[in-house]
Amino acid sequence: MKVYGKNVFNELKDNYKQIKRVYLSSNFKDGAIINFIKEKKISYEILEPHKIVQMGGNNQGIIMLIDDYEYVPVTSFYNDNVVIMLDHLEDPHNLGAIIRTCEAAGIKSIIIPKDRSVAVNDTVYKTSSGALANVNLAQVNNLSNTIDDFKKQGFFIYGTAMEGVNYKNVDYASKVLLIIGNEGKGMSRLVKENCDEIVSIPMKGKVNSLNASVAAGIVIYDLINR
Repeated sequence: MKVYGKNVFNELKDNYKQIKRVYLSSNFKDGAIINFIKEKKISYEILEPHKIVQMGGNNQGIIMLIDDYEYVPVTSFYNDNVVIMLDHLEDPHNLGAIIRTCEAAGIKSIIIPKDRSVAVNDTVYKTSSGALANVNLAQVNNLSNTIDDFKKQGFFIYGTAMEGVNYKNVDYASKVLLIIGNEGKGMSRLVKENCDEIVSIPMKGKVNSLNASVAAGIVIYDLINR
């Protein structure tokens, strides 16, 4: 997988051995990054600026070739107090932004479905601004079955939708699985039916919904500050 930019590189430094090769523009001037690459003996290649541009991405003159992202077993989340589930998100920018919000809020565990959903790619790495290095993602085959498994582990399931309890009035349980729905369709029917409680953000303007990552940020920060 190719990932791009100085921020991503700096977040990868703690686990730099996953960096297989670095491509640098000949006009790249960040001395600290260049010195780190040389000090750690990371394989690198210097290219003309137009060739770096042709490799794609908003790369700031640096591109890293790394291993594909390694998902973790969903069972490793059972001991957490808060887990986030994303119901078939499609926009990698939303996934990256939610990862960044979770990391900032101290939430380390996110579940995504394997099919019909955005997965971790270069855009997610970029949008998360390096937060992906400190958050674990699990991919599952079936969200409804996964919800049932978490209920058996003592989790209370909260979904987000337009109709529900005002998020300010929710009395959260000690173990929370919070579900964020798809950007356009919201939560799927079966997922919604499996929720113990629906959480809503009141809308006062003419727009009847929020961007998925914005909604996630509002509810997540309300949750952790209870």
